[in-house]
Amino acid sequence: MRIIHRLTQYQRLYQKFGDQPAATTVGELAGLLFCSERHARTLIQQLQSNEWLSWHSQVGRGKRAQLQCLESPDTLRASYLKLFLEQGDHQAALDLAQLEPEHLQALLNPHMGGQWQADSPILRIPYYRELEPLNPMIVTGRAEQHLIYTLHAGLTRFNTGDPQPKPDLAHHWQISDDGLTWQFFLRSQLRWHNGEHIRGEQLLQTLALLQENPRSQPSFANISAITLPHALCLKFTLSQPDYWLAHRLADLPCRLFHPDDPLLGAGPFKLATFDQRLIRLEQHEFYHLQHPYLEIIEYWINPSLVMQSADGSDQHPVRITIGQEEDFPLARPVQRSMSLGFCYLAINRHLSNMTPQQIAKLLMLVQTSGILEELSVRRGVITPSHEMLPGWPIPQFTSDDNPPLPAHLILTYQPPVELKSVAEQLKTVLAAQGCTLEIRASHDKRWKGTHQIESADLLLADHLVGESPEATMESWLRLDPLWRGILSPEQLIQQQETLTDIQQIELAPERFHQLQTYYNDLMLSGLILPLFNYQYQVNAPPRINGVILTAYGWFDFSQAWLPPATT
Repeated sequence: MRIIHRLTQYQRLYQKFGDQPAATTVGELAGLLFCSERHARTLIQQLQSNEWLSWHSQVGRGKRAQLQCLESPDTLRASYLKLFLEQGDHQAALDLAQLEPEHLQALLNPHMGGQWQADSPILRIPYYRELEPLNPMIVTGRAEQHLIYTLHAGLTRFNTGDPQPKPDLAHHWQISDDGLTWQFFLRSQLRWHNGEHIRGEQLLQTLALLQENPRSQPSFANISAITLPHALCLKFTLSQPDYWLAHRLADLPCRLFHPDDPLLGAGPFKLATFDQRLIRLEQHEFYHLQHPYLEIIEYWINPSLVMQSADGSDQHPVRITIGQEEDFPLARPVQRSMSLGFCYLAINRHLSNMTPQQIAKLLMLVQTSGILEELSVRRGVITPSHEMLPGWPIPQFTSDDNPPLPAHLILTYQPPVELKSVAEQLKTVLAAQGCTLEIRASHDKRWKGTHQIESADLLLADHLVGESPEATMESWLRLDPLWRGILSPEQLIQQQETLTDIQQIELAPERFHQLQTYYNDLMLSGLILPLFNYQYQVNAPPRINGVILTAYGWFDFSQAWLPPATT
């Protein structure tokens, strides 16, 4: 844009002369601006007419003119940024912000939070890191997963705070008496974000892609065929009854995208801009359920926002503040919840060959050494776990015979940074027992394959739990490479047989009870130990309403609203 180029040129003048009167010539300015003297004169006239600078020339060869810059570049940039945002020209605002990335936060602060601009309710969120491509088949980050649920619909869905799957693209579904046939009847007039009508054949193609994708394939393991007996009916034929199926189809691995474009969805918001500095969502005008109140949601990315701990490492972003900088003193916790997800310690029984007595001693040391309590106080956003899920107590380990631990163990940990702290403190605890702990960092947010797991005795990672906790825990056993890495082939076969038996229980309470029993056995055997939960919190100034936390710690964009703008 011309204004961007003009600001860049003015920036050079300001850097050279500041805001004090200075003597100069047109020739000197042309050299400074890398242009001809004729163009320099034209530019001076334009900047003077804009009241950015004053210029007083003197008659006579060799006479020096007097130039004075009247506005700082930051002031000009801020005023134009405000103008572009108020006009709804987000691309111009983005181009302007990219001029000086280090000043981005100061420029954007007055425009963050809930705003009415161009007669539209807009929510702007400052965010501390670049986001991964929003491809449902590969996304890993917590913020990205939340956006996938916002951008993409499924045959079924979870409403925030409700563990029961609800209709989404499917208007309703029917289950045969033997549980082997599920028919999902599609709503009429469904549309993709580009306005194209959604056809049953397209959903059939997408489901075929998901069946072949390693990440989502386990969710379809019991499905022998998916057919389209009618343009508005998808029929699932199962090899064994699976009363988790409606839950599975509502979860992230089963989000339905356009078969030719995984970024094209049918959720309440559509992706309008994806840039390393700006993610812009716009309301899907053809959305098939209740439309959100917000028209636009923008993530403005600024790495300088990253929260750091005392040792300089990044902290887990479990607390979000929405609003302008001047609103922060007014911001109050509008939602706070304890995450059902947890960070855990897993023991690779298949590799380490520790005896049950050694495992019990190691887990007792973790539980009694004070590591988790100290971390809880120091971080202020975590709580040591006492239950895997509400009503699923964690066993307390003891070690009466005090066996010596192995001389050397390898531990691999994933982000977040709290797990690095656990690993370092555990190293000190084990050293006092004559055991050297070798620590390795994995920078992936999830296990991408068993190759990351098989070489480690101990593993530290976190597990997110969705709106339907029991269904999430069942899917975890199927989907996460963790279990294929730490279980022996015989144990893995036994696990699959157990899950197949559980999925065929039609009554949910009994199905949940059997799943809890299995997890209790896993904990007692020392395979998995929940360590701590995060305390999610959203702060917002009074004018932002309807902020409801999802199970993943973000707030439901479809529920948030702003009071009308007043004049």
